[in-house]
Amino acid sequence: MALADDPEDFQPDGIPMPARVFALLPIALGISLAVLDSAIANIALPLIATHFHETSAESIWVVSAYQLAITVSLLPLASLGDLLGYRRVYLSGLIVFTIASLACASSATLLQLTLARVVQGLGAAGVMSVNIALVRMIFPRAHLGRGVSLNATVVAVAAAIGPTIASAVLALASWRWLFAINVPLGLVAVVLGWRFLPSSRRAAGSFDFISAALNVITFGTFLLGMDAFAHQQPRARVAALMICALSVGSVFVRRELKRTNPLLPLDLLARPLFALSIVTSFCSFTAQMLAYVCLPFYFQLRLGRSQVETGLLMTPWPLVIIIVAPLAGILSDRYPAGLLGGIGLVALGCGLLALALLPSHPDVVSIAWRMALCGLGFGLFQSPNNRAILSSAPPERSGGASGMLGTARLMGQTIGAALVALIFNLFADNGTVAALVTAACFAFAAAILSTLRLTRTVTSRVAVIK
Repeated sequence: MALADDPEDFQPDGIPMPARVFALLPIALGISLAVLDSAIANIALPLIATHFHETSAESIWVVSAYQLAITVSLLPLASLGDLLGYRRVYLSGLIVFTIASLACASSATLLQLTLARVVQGLGAAGVMSVNIALVRMIFPRAHLGRGVSLNATVVAVAAAIGPTIASAVLALASWRWLFAINVPLGLVAVVLGWRFLPSSRRAAGSFDFISAALNVITFGTFLLGMDAFAHQQPRARVAALMICALSVGSVFVRRELKRTNPLLPLDLLARPLFALSIVTSFCSFTAQMLAYVCLPFYFQLRLGRSQVETGLLMTPWPLVIIIVAPLAGILSDRYPAGLLGGIGLVALGCGLLALALLPSHPDVVSIAWRMALCGLGFGLFQSPNNRAILSSAPPERSGGASGMLGTARLMGQTIGAALVALIFNLFADNGTVAALVTAACFAFAAAILSTLRLTRTVTSRVAVIK
């Protein structure tokens, strides 16, 4: 199979078994590597700072550069996927990610490592921007929920085992192997993808470089402004970055309104079901990140648990997602996302409130069932919501839908982390409880948005029947 995507090879309603299984392998491996590298570098930051004789604050850029590169390039690469083919963008992203991983492992200075992480983030964005679009091509419409749930399960597993893998690698070798291990795995993913990933139709039009530049400036300055805000940098710097983001962003939006296939998918956001699903996703990931960032502080500072105990207490959340996500995917092929998502997000909100109301000296079981309830709620919500986002977009705009899904997730996580910093500054000793209550409010707001989709679904079905 050639690298270029051929329209005549496009499968309109999935690909048959067992080819479907082989096509999923490179997708699962690629997204696992991209997600793992978001987590494992955190564990090695103290070692990296010591190795290069740099401060902890400077070493944080090893993580921030990767996340920033992913966020600003998701939508441009998703647009390229629509124009050039999802398979081509995915494989190109894997190749760039693999080469950059080797560069990370061989970096001689912190600056070189940071720059290599930027390139690695661009490669990861190529993988993340179109992986859901490829899932849509691989699975028939009747089983799309199962495909989306498998993707969600892989992401949950990678996020859950990331710290464990990092600890195991660091126990046996230097921090460089955290990046070097990506090279053989990345090559395997490229070979499998080259052989088994299907081709896709290409959308008409050409790539809009001006819109891509406006996108990078808008999201880049916004994220830098949020980072400056979270780290209590001078207010003038924060204000300047945010003003730049708003000014350039307004130009960006006006430009995209005039385009037929915009890089910022405003045409998709004009669809009520798609827009509600995206905003629901944003609110849910804001709630999740609020909890993920504040819970370690909550367990260690408020409840007096050790670092090892904290790691174990965090485990039930992703573990339950791994169990629930496949079931939610099957259910999403039968029941509307508004219903499943609403139930799941209410459960998430209740779990977060229950955590905020923990007594001063709770036992492990009291903490574990609350974390499990959060995982149950998030797992029940995520797969149906992702399915709704994909199915509400035309097939030729699957790249834009996939990119917007990833952007909503990353923006929600960024704002959630910044809100934790703000809340900690405002509420001091009660900051962890306030952050959990705020997270619950976002979860309940997302539940309301999710149930609004039920009306849209019923209306759409009545229109189809007529």
